[in-house]
Amino acid sequence: MRYHQIAQTNFRAADYCGLLGGGFRSLPYSLRLLAENAARHSKDGAAALDVLARKGDAVPFRPARLLLHDMLGIPALIDIMAMRNLLEEQGGDPGTVDMSLPVDLVIDHSMSINHWADRFALQKNMDREFEVNRERFAFLKACETRFPRLRVIPPGGGICHQVNLEYLGQTVLPSQDEADLLVPDASLGTDSHTPMINALGVMGWGIGGLEAEAILFGETTPVNVPRVIGLEVSGAPSGDITATDIALVVAEKLRAIGVVDTFVELFGSGYRALSVADRATIANMAPEYGSTMVFCPVDERTIGYLNDTGRNESAARSEAYCRAQNLWLEGVDSAVDYDEVVELDLSKIGRSVSGPSRPEQRIDLSDATERLKLKDETERRVQVEGQAHDIGDGDVIIAAITSCTNTANPRNMVTAGLMARNAVAKGLQVPPHVKTSLAPGSRVVAKYLQESGLQSPLDSLGFEVAAFSCSTCNGMSGPLHPAHEATIKAHDVQGIAVLSGNRNFAGRIHPLASRNMIASPPLVVAYALMGTILKDITSEPLGSDQNGDPVMLTDLWPSVDEVTKIVETFVTPDEFNKNYAAINDVNAEWNALETDAGTYDWVPSTYVSFPPFVREIEREASPVGPITGLRPLVILGDSVTTDHISPSGIITPESEAGQFLQEKGVAPRDFNSFGTRRGSSDVVVRSTFANYRLRNEMTPDKEGSWARIEPEAEVTSVFKAIQTYLKRDQKLVVIGGREYGCGSSRDTAAKAPWLAGVRAVIVESFERIHRSNLVNMGIAPLCFPEGVTRKTLGLDGSETYDIAFNEDLTGATLSINRKDGIVETTPLDLRLYNDGERATFAAGGLLPRAFRTFLAGAA
Repeated sequence: MRYHQIAQTNFRAADYCGLLGGGFRSLPYSLRLLAENAARHSKDGAAALDVLARKGDAVPFRPARLLLHDMLGIPALIDIMAMRNLLEEQGGDPGTVDMSLPVDLVIDHSMSINHWADRFALQKNMDREFEVNRERFAFLKACETRFPRLRVIPPGGGICHQVNLEYLGQTVLPSQDEADLLVPDASLGTDSHTPMINALGVMGWGIGGLEAEAILFGETTPVNVPRVIGLEVSGAPSGDITATDIALVVAEKLRAIGVVDTFVELFGSGYRALSVADRATIANMAPEYGSTMVFCPVDERTIGYLNDTGRNESAARSEAYCRAQNLWLEGVDSAVDYDEVVELDLSKIGRSVSGPSRPEQRIDLSDATERLKLKDETERRVQVEGQAHDIGDGDVIIAAITSCTNTANPRNMVTAGLMARNAVAKGLQVPPHVKTSLAPGSRVVAKYLQESGLQSPLDSLGFEVAAFSCSTCNGMSGPLHPAHEATIKAHDVQGIAVLSGNRNFAGRIHPLASRNMIASPPLVVAYALMGTILKDITSEPLGSDQNGDPVMLTDLWPSVDEVTKIVETFVTPDEFNKNYAAINDVNAEWNALETDAGTYDWVPSTYVSFPPFVREIEREASPVGPITGLRPLVILGDSVTTDHISPSGIITPESEAGQFLQEKGVAPRDFNSFGTRRGSSDVVVRSTFANYRLRNEMTPDKEGSWARIEPEAEVTSVFKAIQTYLKRDQKLVVIGGREYGCGSSRDTAAKAPWLAGVRAVIVESFERIHRSNLVNMGIAPLCFPEGVTRKTLGLDGSETYDIAFNEDLTGATLSINRKDGIVETTPLDLRLYNDGERATFAAGGLLPRAFRTFLAGAA
């Protein structure tokens, strides 16, 4: 490998430009970084030439560091800890199962909004979080003690992606492996919104926990050189919109085009009109349209942001490196050759929301009422028992300023604060049926809102700081007022949740919300004041002032200059430095946890248990053979999300998981959530297709977690069907439509079906991360050929299926055995993208393959 000296530094860099010759000038900036990484992780840097060829070949990729959060980090760490135990039992050295690169785990997904509209809400929620999550946190502390390269940011420190953007991300950093070598920062993370870090010119995307484990074990991850879509930005945004509006337009536009497995790269004359915070808001939502990354090339704005957030050393190093390595964006680089260009004119974007159940369902704000209103929905009102108010269809039951997507953007948050200030000055109040909450992604946000005087009016409207965590966006919205819940259930009130998040999937935010709407933080404030979506927020008053005069949205919206003045005055490098210097001391209870460094003791727990898929690993792999006699567990439609497959949110007492926990002595108030209990295989298997809004075509008259046992044609819960089939040793298949597995990177969406006995998934198309998770669990990811679907085949769930794999694992044949004895066959596409994936699938999954490698090394 050749190196060259970096101008104005004492460091070297891999000379990928020398390997590529003049060809690098036509490469998009994201592929230049991919080529640099491939050069360092291949023999003589040869893989860099595969990037230059742009033929889709697989190249090795290895990040500089990993980012985990607690909900997906715990299952991964449980697998690793269990592998250590199993290796020790079979005569190996457990210490060989370790972490090969730095890992940051941020505890941010587990806090629920149990208390709100209360000046003590934050402390009460933090106390409650620790009360119900102590077992999980103790396990994480035990892992931190055993793995020197693991750093845990305690509960209350912020959301992982905002912390990554504001603190962990470096753009360019010293190599962990070679002295005096600078390398581009690259951060893969076990959360689908990891691309937020792309705003800093950092390669990063979401991966499943199993893929993260492979990287932890020292492997590179194969990346097929992707198509790169150039998003050409022109114009400048008006003062009436926020970065949220831009992100929603991008989500709508790119999902319609189809960008799964691609890189999207921003460029154009309007690129510099976007601040790094704006770029982060856009990049954060990459998984909502399926793109692997939304890359933002390094320019003056990037370096300015590093300086503005207190990372002066990183800023100087990054500028020198990027200029020397041809990674610095000068003006509009016309030499770059994109596979396709999509135009985005910022000047034509207006205010938007999205809903009712998908982020890309963008709606012009003036059309929101008409588009979100349910068929035949009226303004009926129902008295809330024991209260002096009523509630009705279309009412906003949750208004949450939440998520890394929007709370990382100071202009969004300051605009929301000024909206609240103006509303309070006019005497407006939030109706009592609205549950309000504010959950910033970092403590810096709370500090500048407090220092600028904007937190006080937010408090007056019920938007007291309730958490520094994902909260409502992650389905941890917590309960509604008991009287409201009772009334909604008793009268089937069709309410709506409004949140400034990135996900609004059906059943995700709260079981009692019939619809979920994504809106910018200031619009969350506006809808909280309005209290309903049945009125047009652009033309009808939000309320009346002290004189009884109507108050319109335009009366409250602040000017651009006013927002800018507050941001420039109160969002300072000093605040970022002070916040992150004290990040390890934000939670006294975390610091008080005691642990040891010996062999981990697997005590009985409904949070952390030894996983069956590790216990059942065999010393030798069985050859891949046909899978015969499969029964369908569910037959599903298009856009099935990971929230449908294995939900993250509330566990209800009547659910299978709720009943199991009660049998174990857990009171309903302590159920916590599906997400926080992902370390328990008993809960994970009961999460399989447990979504309250699931539509199984085998039970067309029912909504929820329903299945049909065959051949009896008995309709029952999905888990009862699973139990029945497991007793019969009956292997299962899942049938679906397009975009199967869209949503988050949670590997439990593959682990839960595996535990249920699912060994194949046959659909029209997969989302990127979920397909990878299936491969790593040894579940066959199969696609119907073009023009063939479950509907053209007339599948109704009464059939059995046989799957025969091609010898080279490049395809398969499906035999459909119908009740009348007729057998039909169709070819299938086995979605294994490279030799590495084929080896993993042949081994039965990542964990068996890795374990056998460790065992062979011990021998």
